Amino acid sequence: MISSNKSKRKKLTLDFVTYVHMSHLLHPAFLLTLSSLCLQAEVATQPLFWPDKCGPTLDGVAPASEAARIPLTWNAETGDNIVWKTDLEDVGHSSPVIGGDRIWFTSATTDGKKQFVYGIDRHTGKIVHHILLFENTTPEELGNPLNNYAAPSPVLEADALYVHFGTYGTARLDPKTGSVIWQRRDINVRHYRGPGSSPAIHGDLLILTFDGINEQFVTALNKVTGETVWKTARSTDYGDLDKEGKPTRDGDMRKAYHTPSVFALAGKETLVSVGSRAAFGYDVSTGKEVWTVRHGGFNAAIRPLVHEGVLILNTGSERAHTLGIRIDDKMQGDITESHTLWDREKRNASESCPVLVKGLLFQTTRGGIVTCMNPKTGEDLWEDRFPGQHLPSPIAVGERLYFCNDRGDVHVIKAADRFELLAKNPMTDPMTASPAMADGALYIRTQKQLIKIQAK
Repeated sequence: MISSNKSKRKKLTLDFVTYVHMSHLLHPAFLLTLSSLCLQAEVATQPLFWPDKCGPTLDGVAPASEAARIPLTWNAETGDNIVWKTDLEDVGHSSPVIGGDRIWFTSATTDGKKQFVYGIDRHTGKIVHHILLFENTTPEELGNPLNNYAAPSPVLEADALYVHFGTYGTARLDPKTGSVIWQRRDINVRHYRGPGSSPAIHGDLLILTFDGINEQFVTALNKVTGETVWKTARSTDYGDLDKEGKPTRDGDMRKAYHTPSVFALAGKETLVSVGSRAAFGYDVSTGKEVWTVRHGGFNAAIRPLVHEGVLILNTGSERAHTLGIRIDDKMQGDITESHTLWDREKRNASESCPVLVKGLLFQTTRGGIVTCMNPKTGEDLWEDRFPGQHLPSPIAVGERLYFCNDRGDVHVIKAADRFELLAKNPMTDPMTASPAMADGALYIRTQKQLIKIQAK
């Protein structure tokens, strides 16, 4: 009897515990708490802190809310204002893009046979994704010591990461999981010196630039499906044919690495794209050529800018020019003579994109000659020089400009009409990718690491 009563009491106790447990599970407050925990565990893909290599406004200018939070000084060797460092494999010029919890960029083996996508937790520096996306049996040789097989930078939306490796392939990935939504490997040219043009997003279009030595065109894909919407060949007269009617130097002077932008020019949505020997304005919805500006450059790589009715274009490498083109409703056909306001012939950038701050245009040559000019007139205000080579584009943070070089230095100057060096910050390795930022932190990709910099 005693044993039987104990057993009954035990059973009643267990039933009561089960009831209480189930009641908690069914209670609305408990369900809300559980739901909140699940949401916290889910990967955040918003806000889009730095969705493009040139930032949220596509011009290298950081949001005003970041200006007071980004540190002026740090030291990657001693750890001052360094939150974490993450070691990286392989190589790439690809600049980071950041949305929510993730930092994304691409890399490739030095021989180009394998191309990857990195996804890194921006809070901890942990490598969450290292995806082998494309394999290439016989990639074209680069033919130069400067470029690599992961030079184009990705672009990011809350629900999509678009990565591009030029002729080797383009893909849309899910930024929550890293899974591939679609990919295209059938849009091909001979780059000859390697790919370099990054993709651009406008509305439902993913815009790609292919200025190779055998073909030169711009194409737009449906960003949801990956299907081709339009494709427009360059109409350029390159003037490079030999006596047999073949391009000299195998077409080497026809290539470019430009990343385009879309502007509302005189009320028209215009895709501005710079190729070798000529720049173009295209109707972004159809790809129809609207206007052209002839120039003598090649290897164009620098994104256009607009300032107070002036379209600012860069013509390419070596003897690059910076041009100021008047914006009006008469931009139609060849506007070289009718619309060129000024032509700056010397000490122009070749890879590093200029940046506009407070009505002033700042740029640096590959060799480190940094200048400030008036973008309305083309007039120089000052010139100075930094050591090393400068491939990364500077970023503007309030009234500061940050310049990275291949000697492991980040120079910070004041964005003003007089040169003023504010700081020189040492990094661990050379830099060829442009910086990115998110939520008060600066992220810099060196040749071997990704580094988070934040005031402590």
